Amino acid sequence: MALALRYRCVAVLVFLLSSPSAFPVVKVKAAALDLFTDKEALLSLKSQVTTDPSNTLFSWNNNSSPCNWTPVSCNQVNQRVVGLDLSGLRLTGSISPNIGNLSFLRSLHLQGNQFTGVIPDQIGALSRLSVLNISFNSINGPIPLNITKCLNLQILDLMQNEISGAIPEELSSLKSLEILNLGGNKLWGTIPPSFANISSLLTLNLATNNLGGMIPDDFGRFKNLKHLDLSINYLTGNVPLSLYNISSLVFLAVASNQLRGEIPVDVGDRLPNLLNFNFCINKFTGSIPWSLHNLTNIQSIRMAHNLLSGYVPSGLGNLPELQMYNIGYNQIKSSGDEGLNFLTSFINSSYLNFLAIDGNLLEGLIPESIGNLSGSLRSLYLGGNRIYGRIPASIRHLRSLALLNISYNYVSGEIPPEIGELTNLQDNQLTGSLPQEIKGLENAAAVDFSHNHLSGSIPDTIGSWKSLEKLFMENNMFSGVIPATLGDVKGLEILDLSSNQISGIIPNNLENLQKLVSMDLSSNRLSGSIPKEIFSLSSLSATLNLSNNQLTGSLPQEIKGLENVAAVDFSHNHLSGSIPDTIGSWKSLEKLFMENNMFSG
Repeated sequence: MALALRYRCVAVLVFLLSSPSAFPVVKVKAAALDLFTDKEALLSLKSQVTTDPSNTLFSWNNNSSPCNWTPVSCNQVNQRVVGLDLSGLRLTGSISPNIGNLSFLRSLHLQGNQFTGVIPDQIGALSRLSVLNISFNSINGPIPLNITKCLNLQILDLMQNEISGAIPEELSSLKSLEILNLGGNKLWGTIPPSFANISSLLTLNLATNNLGGMIPDDFGRFKNLKHLDLSINYLTGNVPLSLYNISSLVFLAVASNQLRGEIPVDVGDRLPNLLNFNFCINKFTGSIPWSLHNLTNIQSIRMAHNLLSGYVPSGLGNLPELQMYNIGYNQIKSSGDEGLNFLTSFINSSYLNFLAIDGNLLEGLIPESIGNLSGSLRSLYLGGNRIYGRIPASIRHLRSLALLNISYNYVSGEIPPEIGELTNLQDNQLTGSLPQEIKGLENAAAVDFSHNHLSGSIPDTIGSWKSLEKLFMENNMFSGVIPATLGDVKGLEILDLSSNQISGIIPNNLENLQKLVSMDLSSNRLSGSIPKEIFSLSSLSATLNLSNNQLTGSLPQEIKGLENVAAVDFSHNHLSGSIPDTIGSWKSLEKLFMENNMFSG
């Protein structure tokens, strides 16, 4: 994750009083620049602000000194503007070229707005500027070459804009630069090797662009670099071995590229200060470097979605500060009943909140000691392996667990009654019934119990899952009735109870599910007529499937609310009567199945 920069934020917004044409670009000789020209430059900036939600800059006018304006800082000696902070004010508009007349300006904070247009070339006239932050706007166009004239720049942050073009190699002339943040733009081309000449650089963020080519071998010459993020680009080739010589690195991320080769087994010894290591979504081969498990202060190790093989190396018990460990979707293997015993080593990682070993070739029983993992653990991914046996009852002790995925394994047996905030138990061989008092699901957004052998009735307490948006319980052996309390889950968008043994009628109060997009109750034993209230669910836009039940009665002549649905299936029931003329109002309908009923007319 990118290193957070905490800049001073003053709660001030800008209000437009003058038209942009009132302030043409003014070129003033340096000797003539004074507080008056500072005021003119600021009023020009204000004139190009088109939206000012709070009208905070109403006081910016010719009748007062800019040194008295809230977001403006002046020096005490000669009363010149040295700082401007308009950060986080949701301003729209463009940046006035007259900004270049603020000749004493040392810091310019425009981040967190909605400025458009280009960075004006006149920015290069700000020779005293040490901080330029225009991040999180909608600036486009290239990085102006004139910016390299700001030789005192220490922080250049243009993150999260729409800046395009190649990265100017001339930026390497900014010898005082400590933070260069160009992430989240549309930059293309290759990474300039000359960046390695900026010996003062502490942070280099080029993530989430369209950069290609190889990582420059010259980067090994960095001596002070702490944060390097090259993630989400199109970089190719091997990571140069010289990169592992930057012993000062704290954060190293090259995720989501097309990099290949082996990660040196001694990477942890060569980068002893690492706190975050992210090599996900590449084509790395070889084994998990054992030396990473010797970094006692490391917080995040991520190598998912590669071609790594071999076993999980020892040493996991040496990571007391670890928060995230993700080696999912590789070819890591283990064998025998004790093949997952390495999970026990994470007991010493008391801050662990994310653990993923899914999508590998891991075999074995889930150890009983898994319940002793961090009380902060919220996500546990074990799916897509060769895990067998039962879910240990001790898992109930993971009170913070919001997601447990053991899908696509060979797990069997009943669900422990106090399993906590469980949200994914699909495609296993779980048996038994759901406890009537399932605790910990009040805040779950998605619950998936599908494709198991679960039986018994659906608990009435389902109505207390107020945050639920998606519920998948298909392909089980649930019986009993659809609980009327399901109508209390008013945020539900997807409901799938298909392929069970549910009987009784469809509850009328499902009409309360006004956000429902898809409902599938097919292949059950439902009886009675279709409640007319179902046809009032105008939010249904994907599927209404009631097929393969024992529904009777006729369809109401006035079927309203299904105008947006794409697929309707009433087939294989005992419905009778005529097909309503109002079916012609279902303008979005693409698929209609009504076969094997007793319709007439």
